[in-house]
Amino acid sequence: MDSWGTRPKRVAVIGGGLVGSLNACFLAKRNFQVDVYEAREDIRVAQLARGRSINLALSHRGRQALKALGLEDQIVSQGIPMRARMIHSFSGKKSAIPYGTKSQYILSISRTNLNKDLLTAVERYPNAKVYFGHRLLTCNLEEGTITVLGSDKVPTDVTYDLIVGCDGAYSTVRSFLMKKPRFDYSQQYIPHGYMELTIPPRDGDFAMEPNYLHIWPRNTFMMIALPNKNKTFTCTLFMPFEDFEKLQTSRDVLDFFHKHFPDAVPLMGEQALARDFFLLPAQAMISVKCSPFHFKSRCMLMGDAAHAIVPFFGQGMNAGFEDCLVFDELMEKFNNDLSVCLPEFSRFRIPDDHAVSDLSMYNYVEMRAHVNSRWFIFQKNVERLLHAIMPSTFIPLYTMVTFSRIRYHEAVLRWRWQKKVINKGFFLFGTLVAIGSAYLLLRSTAPRRLDYLRGPWDWVTSLQHSLKTPWSL
Repeated sequence: MDSWGTRPKRVAVIGGGLVGSLNACFLAKRNFQVDVYEAREDIRVAQLARGRSINLALSHRGRQALKALGLEDQIVSQGIPMRARMIHSFSGKKSAIPYGTKSQYILSISRTNLNKDLLTAVERYPNAKVYFGHRLLTCNLEEGTITVLGSDKVPTDVTYDLIVGCDGAYSTVRSFLMKKPRFDYSQQYIPHGYMELTIPPRDGDFAMEPNYLHIWPRNTFMMIALPNKNKTFTCTLFMPFEDFEKLQTSRDVLDFFHKHFPDAVPLMGEQALARDFFLLPAQAMISVKCSPFHFKSRCMLMGDAAHAIVPFFGQGMNAGFEDCLVFDELMEKFNNDLSVCLPEFSRFRIPDDHAVSDLSMYNYVEMRAHVNSRWFIFQKNVERLLHAIMPSTFIPLYTMVTFSRIRYHEAVLRWRWQKKVINKGFFLFGTLVAIGSAYLLLRSTAPRRLDYLRGPWDWVTSLQHSLKTPWSL
């Protein structure tokens, strides 16, 4: 109970996926009466169909949300640490690019098992209930009333103090918010699709090194592989739809893979690859932005319903989990006052969720193309060196996003500042090397001309002095 009165506030969480079930735990822990409505049947007893990605990359932000509910150790024990990217070249040569320090890693987690554990966690709260096979039909935001259709096919109206939309990228709750004035919404389908394939175990063990996120970068497309507890790897091919459409026969597929991923073909098996490629068509990827995330004190959006992002920074689930944690922190700060917490959540969270959406788009180019570049690898090494020397001043972008809770939009601003500093450093270093080389050349060919270099070397002295003061960036 709380200061609102004699009865606990009633909350409807629409969607029993990862974010919906985690959010229900947070709300139930605050003594709300929580009802979760999930359109699908209970995945703990359902026969699952292929389609959605079964792999997730759990990192610091998601772990902090799980920790707040006492679930971190249970979930982490089911994951496989991935400490670096393992880059597969055309020739089959492999090279590792660490994600951070030796102690930093991301976790390959099963989406299905995580969702099962979170649903079970919801049901441990006596004030929470999950309704499976219940689909949202309508939502009266002014009244707080929803109409749901259960397995009996009879529409039921229920009134709540708060409606939370956690129903994914194609959110029904969001569709009702879109009818309200001053609600901004945009969506973008990227021209690339994805398809999942499998590398089975070899001789009862992993067919490749398990503690890596394997990447086959091919400039305009790429394939990745994440390890699973059953010793398999889930491979995901990301590629323009027009390239998928060129592969019409099994022979086309095998020729394509032998050309671009020759070391992966024997690991997958030609027969399995030719079969699995045609089980499902390539799936689309959508990016969604909207604002605000709430309506008055009656309704709010979280997770993909508020900010669906492409998967290339591994932050979709982590950002959604952090939504739940941020809202819980606001509820603690403002004593569960929904009229304050909902607008504050929108104000605080929108810049961050829009920033991670943009970062996810950027990281696709980095993963499929930049990692092939020696210059990129050199820059990464420079960043790690600077971070080791000045850990609080220079922090690599990936480290800020994946291994900290620095706000996403602040990480972007800081990253841009650091890039300017590093680029200016490269420029000044290159300039000094060029001047020094010219000096040595002239010294060896025309010693008497050195008097003419007094001017340039005076300039270098002045430059060295200027380095003692901060740059204006």
